[in-house]
Amino acid sequence: MLPKRVKIVEVGPRDGLQNEKQVVPTEIKIELIDRLAEAGLSVIEATSFVSPKWVPQMGDNAAVLAGIKRRPGVTYTALSPNLQGFDGAVAAKADEVAIFAAASESFSKKNINCSIAESLKRFEPVVSAASALEIPVRGYVSCVVGCPYEGDIAPEQVAGVAKTLFDMGCYEVSLGDTIGVGNPASVQRMLEACARAVPMARLAGHYHDTYGMAIANIHASLQMGLAVFDSSVAGLGGCPYAKGASGNVATEDVVYLLQGLGIETGIDLAKLAAIGDWISSAINRPNGAKAGRALCAKAAV
Repeated sequence: MLPKRVKIVEVGPRDGLQNEKQVVPTEIKIELIDRLAEAGLSVIEATSFVSPKWVPQMGDNAAVLAGIKRRPGVTYTALSPNLQGFDGAVAAKADEVAIFAAASESFSKKNINCSIAESLKRFEPVVSAASALEIPVRGYVSCVVGCPYEGDIAPEQVAGVAKTLFDMGCYEVSLGDTIGVGNPASVQRMLEACARAVPMARLAGHYHDTYGMAIANIHASLQMGLAVFDSSVAGLGGCPYAKGASGNVATEDVVYLLQGLGIETGIDLAKLAAIGDWISSAINRPNGAKAGRALCAKAAV
């Protein structure tokens, strides 16, 4: 049984733009977020409150959240992995914050310089501060199928991290195939393990398209009842661990799939395709959305 409606979490303004080499002007980020909200995206990951020393692209986090035209019914979220970041996100009026852990010890050590257990411990004060202010917290787990350093990751390992985040107070846990090595079989095995530890309704899929499998993996996940997916307009965001590889799955391609399956999203696909075309030319990169490119070409005839 496929879900009747799917929630899309648009990660382009944060996960998509943070890997760009050239600094993207603040006004472009603001316009991107405003246009996405206007096209019907109801959850938009707007920015992140991490040290600009590590992620210079997100140094304008407060200015971005101050500049957007907030639309009723739209949730504007920010990544805030520590208390300092959380305080910044609260001051900038983020509606929701996100924390991130890895299912791979090597990735955790190389990415955030600590073990999985240590990283989860570090998040406890953030979740507790958010809970006191009634700010929802979303958890991310990276490397849920494979890791650039360790290879295959055991589904039970992923489920353990997802359960810890859920038990800690994350209302939703997004499962990230960071290097995009998953296929429908490996993704379903991982989801089965996670759904035994966390209710399926509290899980989300975040699949990268490195090997062109993201749409197939989303379809396989829908068949298991997963109804929340992260995606990025125009496929913004490369994969820093696989040279030349595409990163996030394009929101346009996901919406095209869902429309074809008769699943509601509340998103205007024609508007979305135009946004993908616009942002790609604004930051001078190719449009990574296949459906988006096809729709724009059709509209231009």
